[in-house]
Amino acid sequence: MMNVFSPAQCQELVWAAEEAMWRTGTDFYDKESLEIMKKAGCWVDGKRVRIPAHITEAALRSCQKHVVLCNSRTGARELFVEGNNSYFGSGPCTPFTRNPFTGERHRATRQSVGWATKVLDALPNIDYAMSLGIVQDVPLLISDRHEFEQQILHTEKPIITVCVDQWGQEDCIKMAEIVAGGEEELRRNPFICLYAEPISPGMHCREAAQKLVMGAKKGLPTIYTPCIMAGGTAPATMAGVMVQGLCESLSGLVLSQCTREGAPFIMGGVYTILDMGSTIFSYGAPELHLLLAGLADVAHYLQIPMFGTAGCTDSCIIDEQAGIEAALSIAMTNMSGANLNHDTGYSEYGTTSNLDLVVVADEVLGMARRLTKGIRVDDETLALDIIEKVGPGGKFGAEEHTQNHMEENYVPRLVNRAARDIFEQAGGKTLTQVANEKVRDIINYHEPAPLPKEIAAKIRDIVENAVGHMPGEDE
Repeated sequence: MMNVFSPAQCQELVWAAEEAMWRTGTDFYDKESLEIMKKAGCWVDGKRVRIPAHITEAALRSCQKHVVLCNSRTGARELFVEGNNSYFGSGPCTPFTRNPFTGERHRATRQSVGWATKVLDALPNIDYAMSLGIVQDVPLLISDRHEFEQQILHTEKPIITVCVDQWGQEDCIKMAEIVAGGEEELRRNPFICLYAEPISPGMHCREAAQKLVMGAKKGLPTIYTPCIMAGGTAPATMAGVMVQGLCESLSGLVLSQCTREGAPFIMGGVYTILDMGSTIFSYGAPELHLLLAGLADVAHYLQIPMFGTAGCTDSCIIDEQAGIEAALSIAMTNMSGANLNHDTGYSEYGTTSNLDLVVVADEVLGMARRLTKGIRVDDETLALDIIEKVGPGGKFGAEEHTQNHMEENYVPRLVNRAARDIFEQAGGKTLTQVANEKVRDIINYHEPAPLPKEIAAKIRDIVENAVGHMPGEDE
């Protein structure tokens, strides 16, 4: 494992965030959230909320130190979101996607989200699913229900769902409860994780706060993750970015714990730079990987599960730049021990999902996990007896010891290790071409574990009867 901050530096960052939460405060735009914070002892003046350090410390003590996410079909407990356990999945909400059959870049649709979820379900190193698109062939205010339906139909892996507002989240929770067998069953073995994010710097919009409160009331895991840019929506210094992001995350934690003590909460962030040359929110910047490794140190120090970022690129196509940026982020994130790591498959600075990149990233993940697995050292692996038996000039290949331990080696599923003549006979394909072929093969032939027809019908009924609410409508 790697560390950016020492425990003393982690404490200093947390103290600075607590000072900012009291000295400057953050703005909440939801009436119920303001009432909850005021009742808990926070200083509330209009929409501005200042949180005393002792309330933040109480929230840190009361929140769960680990979260478990389950298989949607069996309820099996699969992802243990705690400590240095690292899991990887896709990202949500890209407006565009690349069609793997035509190469066309177009608006995400129900079909594209279904295809993406199928690919995520089939890949062995992808641990959970996010939508990889905003469904835009339906009204946007109810697009979240369509996204969740496509996800639950096409994967048994845990799902992180991003909803438009509290009404969309309420419908998605209803669908999840139907699949799980009831409200209590879903709370006991959750296969969904809810998602909300503040608006940097320091604003908790109405929709985000309401989703956070609902998640706490339901007792369902909820991610609260700032997306901030050094020099844009946060100070230009890396330490300043950390303080700004922690201030936003921890004020969300306070709201969650004041709503329901012990509510499962996952802190997070996409901390990066505002690229001054292009003005983009950079997903390929080395500062993103450095900041998130540092955030992992703070999360481990606080013993709070963390939501990280990996497997993405600023490149508009899947090329050498994409490979470098995705591989670097995956390796560093895996070594940092961040828990739930999203955005695998993001290209074009987070605007376009690309399934070819997801397949490439799945291979990189296998390699990264082999790196962090390390080297076992004991009497069996030191192999003194077999070295003596084979002796100088001998061959180890036929020995039982060799056969028993070859599984320690990573076996690639995508990367080419063939001799040149074999490579040429197979068509001399690039890695991206091979990845694209795999994507198309999964879409055409992979069959996810099906939902019972009566369950699928109930979910369809909720989707068909979904009502979109315009911003500002009364609850």
